[in-house]
Amino acid sequence: MLTKLNFPTYSFRLKNSENKMSIYDEIRKKFIHLTPEEWVRQHTLMFLRKEKKHPKSLLNVEKQIKIHGTLKRYDIVGFNRDGSIRIIVECKAPSVKITQETFDQIARYNLKLKADYLMVTNGMEHYFCQMDYEEKRYVFLRDIPNYVK
Repeated sequence: MLTKLNFPTYSFRLKNSENKMSIYDEIRKKFIHLTPEEWVRQHTLMFLRKEKKHPKSLLNVEKQIKIHGTLKRYDIVGFNRDGSIRIIVECKAPSVKITQETFDQIARYNLKLKADYLMVTNGMEHYFCQMDYEEKRYVFLRDIPNYVK
């Protein structure tokens, strides 16, 4: 049974093969094994596209980056038209509590990626931050603004 998340209701392409559920990822253009974290990731992608008007072509999912010589993998990055990074999203399974450690993780990614906004979600709770690079801190927001063309 798929957990009802704290997002609007979206429709997804699901597939059951050999008793394994998969969900179609429109960004990666393939079916992905449906884990609780993937369920949150797909809802977040829909949220960014449908509610925040972020162009699909400027979203990137699960790519590796090198930070301090270590390979890491981010969940979602949304770009601005000029190629700079608008938002980094860290997705956790609904059962995973969002902690300071989660924010530390996304902050480490952001040292390299330099996004305007950060989002941390487990599908139930969503946290939005705007980066303040002059003051070297992030400011919590109620929501992130819509993508502006």
